Amino acid sequence: MNRICVLLASGALCGAAFAQTKTPRPEFEVASVKPSPAQAPNQAAVGMHIDGAQLRMNYLPLRDYVRMAYRLKESQLAGPDWINSAYFDIAAKLPEAAPRDTVLDMLQSLLEERFELKAHRETREIPVYVLIQAKTGLKLQPLPEATGEPPRSFDVSAEGGPAGVTVNFGTGSSFSLSNNKFTVKNLTIGEFCDAISRFTDKQVVDLANAPGRYNFSVDLTSEDYMALLIRSAIKAGVTLPPEARRMIDGVSGESLFASLQTVGLKMESRKTPMDVMVVDQMLKTPKAN
Repeated sequence: MNRICVLLASGALCGAAFAQTKTPRPEFEVASVKPSPAQAPNQAAVGMHIDGAQLRMNYLPLRDYVRMAYRLKESQLAGPDWINSAYFDIAAKLPEAAPRDTVLDMLQSLLEERFELKAHRETREIPVYVLIQAKTGLKLQPLPEATGEPPRSFDVSAEGGPAGVTVNFGTGSSFSLSNNKFTVKNLTIGEFCDAISRFTDKQVVDLANAPGRYNFSVDLTSEDYMALLIRSAIKAGVTLPPEARRMIDGVSGESLFASLQTVGLKMESRKTPMDVMVVDQMLKTPKAN
């Protein structure tokens, strides 16, 4: 819920004036929040979809809901470890004629009301990978604009397991990690950076200055491929045996770096100041629907 802080010295009139000028954050008309049912062992199916006024989001951890709601990159959220492994399904009804670009603001309202989310912002020096053009220049051709439409918001499906991970955004846009290869279809370089960040040990930041949408793939060694899958599972809060975690020790990821060079892209390690949202408080069990 929105809260208005009133300085005692200013009296109640200042609070009333502030309330009159403040635009209230939009909220869902109704919403149900339930723990996600268990899925098949070593498998995960995720979905986000709007059908008319009905919104459905299933099998997402609280971390992802917070990141979506506040429009954060992977490395821009700091909080307790349990938000990575607390999965919930959300079904909600949008107010009549509500524009879709207000859905994330409605999700903020839901998190702050049902989970009593409280957080603050601070700037931190974050180790990242930056993606730039190699000295050879970009070796990719952007797709024609007619086939380069942006993905539809909240019409996303994803499946993952030992055989790999596939995320479909609709309108022909997708990425997959399978068969020792990371494949991109109809994505911008910035969207590729967000996608690959799910699998790497650091956030990947787009500094390539390459507008347009692209199809391409990067080959991986079997060791690097498995390390990316394991890191993705760890970030998703999947409980893995110690031997699985040990498999990523000493894995350099050099095949990813080398394959990116073949398409004219270069990944470098740097440190950069980033705005970070720090979760101070959040309920493990949401308030009743």
